[in-house]
Amino acid sequence: MVLRKFELESKLKDDNQLIRSGVLRNEHPLDTSQEFHEFLQACRRGDLKRCQELISAGVNINAKDSYDYTPLIVASLCGHYELVELLLESGALADPDSFERERAVYNALNNKIRNLLLSYDYSKAADPLQPWSSHISSLLVRDTPVTSDITLSAAQEDFRLHKFLLSARSPYFNRKFADAPETVLYKLSHAIPVEAFRVVIRYLYLGDLPRDLVGPQSTVSEEEVFKGIDKLCKQLELEKLWEAVLSINDRRLARQRQQDEVQRAQAQVEAFFQNTVLKHKMVVDTSKVDNVKWPHHNAIFANCILRADEPSEDDQGEDSSLAHENSSNASGIPIGPAEITLRQHEKHDNNTIPTRRPRRSVLFPAHKAFLIRSPYFETMFSSDFLEAHDAEHLHIIKVDCTPEVLEIILRFLYTEKADCPLEHALDLLYASDMLLLDKLKTKAAVAISTLGSGTSNALVDRTHNSYIDSDSNQLASGQALPPAEGDGMVEVEPINVYDVIHAAWDLKVQRLEEFAARYLASRLEDYIDEPEFAELIRESAARLKERQETDTIELLDDIRYYLSERFRLRFEGEGLEEMLDEDLGKEEEEVNGQGEGQQEEKRLAEREGVKESGGEGGLRGVRTLDGEVVEDEFASDAVNYQILLGKIDKMLERLNLEA
Repeated sequence: MVLRKFELESKLKDDNQLIRSGVLRNEHPLDTSQEFHEFLQACRRGDLKRCQELISAGVNINAKDSYDYTPLIVASLCGHYELVELLLESGALADPDSFERERAVYNALNNKIRNLLLSYDYSKAADPLQPWSSHISSLLVRDTPVTSDITLSAAQEDFRLHKFLLSARSPYFNRKFADAPETVLYKLSHAIPVEAFRVVIRYLYLGDLPRDLVGPQSTVSEEEVFKGIDKLCKQLELEKLWEAVLSINDRRLARQRQQDEVQRAQAQVEAFFQNTVLKHKMVVDTSKVDNVKWPHHNAIFANCILRADEPSEDDQGEDSSLAHENSSNASGIPIGPAEITLRQHEKHDNNTIPTRRPRRSVLFPAHKAFLIRSPYFETMFSSDFLEAHDAEHLHIIKVDCTPEVLEIILRFLYTEKADCPLEHALDLLYASDMLLLDKLKTKAAVAISTLGSGTSNALVDRTHNSYIDSDSNQLASGQALPPAEGDGMVEVEPINVYDVIHAAWDLKVQRLEEFAARYLASRLEDYIDEPEFAELIRESAARLKERQETDTIELLDDIRYYLSERFRLRFEGEGLEEMLDEDLGKEEEEVNGQGEGQQEEKRLAEREGVKESGGEGGLRGVRTLDGEVVEDEFASDAVNYQILLGKIDKMLERLNLEA
């Protein structure tokens, strides 16, 4: 252990020297910004919702504060397992040889977090863009399906490439293909060795550069290859290629520059995606989609069109259909002048009922080279499906999702980025499952389980928000009294948990099953009396084939577990179990020692918020779920826990289920 610590400290000193000299980049820079400070505070609290929002906003999750604490170390130290998992999935560095990873492991609050850190795949954590860059590199050698649309011909070799990628990566190719988009053959200069072209093309396609620029069968010298690369750097306006070539033999420096180049390429492809695919999307009446004819040799090099239809007004309901007739929807996709037409119509004749506008479809011009990142599209373009064969115009391929969700999917396929608003998360979950995009499916599940406020750390404590002053019979601290049963006050939930649990069952997403159980347990008093909740429990029981009377119900088991955690976690080690028994014993003694009149009198006094043992000092009480007033939070937890368990048992009796 001492030797390991010495090795890490020596490596840290060497790295610090290289960072100070400017050779290596500091992967954990000091960040004193207010945004990063807020991020660290959210990590301390375990606030998944706020952490996800800040990560989506671009906070540096690998930065450190003035005490050398990174978000990963803070989350590990404070025992927030799900947050540690989120940070790792979002790109938090966990290099087994790094001081930061060792510190996070050493300070982990429990073995569950420690084992997660030890088992996590470093290559996945260190380079979240690795799957994207690997796909770009694979396009150079992929024969099926055919996605190339330009051939660069050298003296001894032909390179089948992609106009979209070449235009995004090189300003020179961007201008050339913009002037002549119909070009399918481009002849390269014979004065430059083919080995130099190979290096440049590998660089453009994010491949590893070869250490030996000249092979054993080559007829040119290494100096000639270097001169050819230098000339191509200037002609194609590739500013960083020469630096990458010079660092080929330095493994750490080469890896750093490769990562920098991948990030630069991602930004270039994203900008080109914005200026082509999104800029040229079309909104047309669904009935007129077949009239759209897009030529093959077009200015944005698209070779197919993806179509997504807006939800029909019958699906949305009459009220929502009128609201949906705005000129743009939530994602900013232009829908058309329906709102203006409607206002003019109402202005001329207020008594006339506005007619329904036609259903709309959104068409996105796309590139097969990026779509085949989805196994669904790869199979479509590789087989005998109609979409795999050339036609007079580009094929229009319908995708069963909303336009907003399709735009999220396309952005992910082109750039690896996927900001998923909670309102589209469930639709994205189903669409990504259909397209076999596991990573995007996971991102959608993360968006639901974090922004849905499903963790106990992020939830409002719904049982301790009403203190009553026993002397004044008023609410203390100005807090609102929770409604008694039957008051009818309804909280607007951020997500429909019934939809979530059905999606988890349909798509076999364990993360969402756990989230839904935790979510229901955190606010069980709101759901326990609903017929939909009882039906959900019945469905969970029916999921077990040939269920016996002694078999448990998985969802209900999870809800009971998280319900116990909800009431007991705050008081772990404080003897709450014994306290429950003591409370029951005291209650029996009081019943035996008092007449019915005294008991009724006491209950009425408690309902009025006055304690019999009150006196000076402003004693306060807490109201339980059934309206009773008890002494403090400990007693409230004991009573509320038993109330909810009792309601579960009564529900099971009504359903004739033994669990």
